[in-house]
Amino acid sequence: MGRRSLSTAQKSVLAAAFAPMIGTGVMGGAGTYSNISHAYGTGTALGAVAAGEGATAVLGLVLLGLTMLGQSSPQVIRLGLWALPAAASVMAAMAAPDAGRTVIYAITPLGMCVSAEGMAFLARRIVVHTDGRDAEAEARNAAVVQALAYHRARAANHPDARVQGKSVKASWKLARKVGAGDLALGTRLLDIQRERLTEGADAALGGMFSLPVTPAVTADPVPALPEGEETAVLPSVTAPRDVEDTQVTPPETEPEPIGVSGASHPPVTPVTLAEVAAVAGVTVPEAGVALTDTQLIVVLRFLRYSTDPAMSYRHAVTAFRAAGFVGGEQRVRTAWGTLLSQEENAA
Repeated sequence: MGRRSLSTAQKSVLAAAFAPMIGTGVMGGAGTYSNISHAYGTGTALGAVAAGEGATAVLGLVLLGLTMLGQSSPQVIRLGLWALPAAASVMAAMAAPDAGRTVIYAITPLGMCVSAEGMAFLARRIVVHTDGRDAEAEARNAAVVQALAYHRARAANHPDARVQGKSVKASWKLARKVGAGDLALGTRLLDIQRERLTEGADAALGGMFSLPVTPAVTADPVPALPEGEETAVLPSVTAPRDVEDTQVTPPETEPEPIGVSGASHPPVTPVTLAEVAAVAGVTVPEAGVALTDTQLIVVLRFLRYSTDPAMSYRHAVTAFRAAGFVGGEQRVRTAWGTLLSQEENAA
């Protein structure tokens, strides 16, 4: 997926969304300072704001920077964004003079927490939109796949049957999380379904709007004779006969295949996909598995020359989909162009 830039309208809306987030964090810190300074003095209030809202702001900026760089953030940063404002909330609540202001003092430090989380979340969506990948979702899916591989191996090879049973159950629970939140995976699956729907619709419309084929006339019709005239009987042409009145016919022989030099050669054995892949130096392409660019060319070459005459692009793509191979329309077209270029260079 290519990099996409933000439009002017999108930049304006996002800038307007960031402004109140920053303002909320600043007001939360100012409110905490004002609340604590009345009870413990200005020095203690400054320390409390630095330890609570200040540290939260630092963690928020770290999270924002990692997100803009397309990297996942450590779990300790996410925990700190909530733990530090929670501690400041408890401290501010203890400084309240009465029960009515205890709630107000307690929720004031949470403004910085919400501000930092909101900016990080919005920055993450900007990166997903522009780069087409979600670092947080990729990190979660990588951890899930790693845990799934471990449990599957333990379920198959662990000597304790009870441990094997636990790993089997854990594997099924992890299988529900594979691909969750992965926008790139969802986009690829939608592209595959769109291609299949397009092919089905094309086949259906082709069947509906195809015209009947009129049989070609191979000989001129015999003109009708005038009334009263007899039809001339043509003598039958037969092959010469020998003295025993046996029809002489040449022996039915099938011509042998002739090579370029004129000498006969044995029939050519059909080439398999594995042999084409071996010549190209790649692993054998499998249906339903994402193919590399070289494997894609290998599959198209095999399908193109699996018939005589060679397949066209449309027939090759139809055979490609029917065999269950996976590949986007743009990638298939590019691979087909590369294949034709290779054929021209070889010629």
